[in-house]
Amino acid sequence: MNKRLEEILQRKEEIRSLLADETNKNINFDEIEKELRELDEEEKEIRRRQTIIDGMGTMTTRTNTAKPVKANIYDSEEYRQAFMNYVCRGERLPKEFRSDEVTATTDIGALVPPVTLNKIIEKIEAYGMILPLVTRTSYKTGMVIPTASVKPTATWVAEGAGSDKQKKALSGTITFGHFKLRCAVAVTLETENMVYSAFETTLVKNIVEAMAKALEMAIISGTGSGQPTGILTDDSKGAKLKVSALDYQTLINAEAELPMEYENGAVWVMTKKTFMQFIGMVDKNGQPIARVNYGIGGKPERILLGRTVKLTNYIDTFNESLGAGKVFAFLYNFADYTLNTNFQIGIKTYEDNDTDDIIRKMIMVCDGKPIIYDSLVKLVKAGE
Repeated sequence: MNKRLEEILQRKEEIRSLLADETNKNINFDEIEKELRELDEEEKEIRRRQTIIDGMGTMTTRTNTAKPVKANIYDSEEYRQAFMNYVCRGERLPKEFRSDEVTATTDIGALVPPVTLNKIIEKIEAYGMILPLVTRTSYKTGMVIPTASVKPTATWVAEGAGSDKQKKALSGTITFGHFKLRCAVAVTLETENMVYSAFETTLVKNIVEAMAKALEMAIISGTGSGQPTGILTDDSKGAKLKVSALDYQTLINAEAELPMEYENGAVWVMTKKTFMQFIGMVDKNGQPIARVNYGIGGKPERILLGRTVKLTNYIDTFNESLGAGKVFAFLYNFADYTLNTNFQIGIKTYEDNDTDDIIRKMIMVCDGKPIIYDSLVKLVKAGE
């Protein structure tokens, strides 16, 4: 059988050489295609037969005296059901799940199903409030996007009269670069094999969270050097209001600074501690200025004077120790921020041959810039 397979492979090489010879004009392509199809079918049949024969070598036969591998009974559906009955109803575990009549303290771990033990408890961190709001694009690196700050105006004219021609000028351009965001986590080979399923799920989840948090921090306060440019990076952009104390008038002044053209879409951004300082405040008519609605989505929806509030930890909280000139809240339409991605998140798993550590690496190439600052209204701490 192996000899025939070698003959087939050798004949394919001969055909390959025949077709590669451009000087050979007397080639019947129909016959060659027919022969190649027959050779492929025969090769598939030989390989399939060999695969079946190889698999039979690992099967347990009557003459095989080796003991079959024993499954882990403590990871079975039956044991998990028995364990639940033991915990909830006090029913005694079946005999097959007890190695002895007396259970010592060292045996307690075996009573708990491995599926229950195979979990990782970790600190929960907030993220994902800002990233879904920005505009996502996939322009090529170095592409120049023109911007215009002047729009044409329409004029009323008399019957039969025309209007002046207006020039549409391009006042600036925006160019996206490419910055690499990378996160790699390594675990030892022993740990990888001990609790594989828990670490596989948790590590990937942690890496994704780390990437999302890094992106959100860059969107708000990125330097623009080696990372995206943040909304608050350029202090000269947007309107700025100095605030010495949080009150109803603070929100009124901020809303007055927001241009009417950007009423729709602009949201408040602040920390939860800053927002909670508005809770309980009322206007002159006694109406609360801050509301928290508990919708059917199962999460609170925070509102200040009818405008949505997005909470984040990537900005300072308003308090007595906050330095003068520090931004503690701002209004902005995140649709005016563009996050350009050249390479979407990709994950790679490999082994360090020197240490046998298993490394999971995630990489993303992107850049981000605020395209328009007209909807930006910043609240800063008053002072010298």
